[in-house]
Amino acid sequence: AGIAASMEIFGISKYISVPFGAFFVWWLVVKGSYKSVEKAFLVACVFYLSYIISGFIVKPDWLEIKTAVLTPALKFDTGMLTMAIGIVGTTIAPWMQFYLQSSIVDKGLKAESYKYARMDVIFGSITVNVVAFFIIMLCAVTLFQNGLKIDTAKDAALALAPLAGNYSSWLFAFGLLNASLFAASILPLSTAYTICEAFGWESSLNTKFVEAPQFYGLYSLLIFLGAGIILLPNVPLIAIMYYSQVINGILLPFVLIFMLLLINDERIMGEYVNGKLMNVISWVTVIILIGLSLTMVISALF
Repeated sequence: AGIAASMEIFGISKYISVPFGAFFVWWLVVKGSYKSVEKAFLVACVFYLSYIISGFIVKPDWLEIKTAVLTPALKFDTGMLTMAIGIVGTTIAPWMQFYLQSSIVDKGLKAESYKYARMDVIFGSITVNVVAFFIIMLCAVTLFQNGLKIDTAKDAALALAPLAGNYSSWLFAFGLLNASLFAASILPLSTAYTICEAFGWESSLNTKFVEAPQFYGLYSLLIFLGAGIILLPNVPLIAIMYYSQVINGILLPFVLIFMLLLINDERIMGEYVNGKLMNVISWVTVIILIGLSLTMVISALF
């Protein structure tokens, strides 16, 4: 959906961009090794800088932004609660938890490398929030301040052009395309890893198709099913992108609860069990997420 929406900004039909994008991410993973795929993902991460550059191009009022960040105006209605869960769902998505552990296994990391893997995750967690901040800020100081309602990503990027200049519009579109190609390859990969591990099938990017047919077959099926759905006429792209993240946010506590039970089991983790501070942060996060989900459902019903 993201590939389709971003390329529409450049006037390219989804019937061209989606099949091409699907084939590209399929080829990248099926024909590559773990090392080559990881390099491609790392290069893609660099392009998230386009959102940060766009944020400075619009010349926002930083004093006003500081005030809004420190004293946000919160409305606990269904719309805000749904958006809050969606933001959490896209930032700490359930698939990330599965992908992270599967990729560490596939990479062949040992327990001795744990501290470096942990540093990697912490750095990534900070970076993703910096990028998210600039995406939200960029839309707030342009679209929201001018009272513009958008129905598609194309509306968002085109609206940025007269408000912040063509460069900002193109960078926004490019950032969305990059993020979407990234997600279109990594989400099916996460699912293929998880299902194959559950059934004891071979699941590694360092194998060939014939050596891991279930793994690559499932990955291929998920990509082409996803692309096929988006190619249906009049599919609401923004709604699909938005509500899929809300579902992620609702499902996340279930995944985190089991992860926390596992990581506090000394028989499994030995010396690597969670510390007290990390347990407090983790359980508070889970409780807040469950509370948000329940409040959203009750608000929607009544």
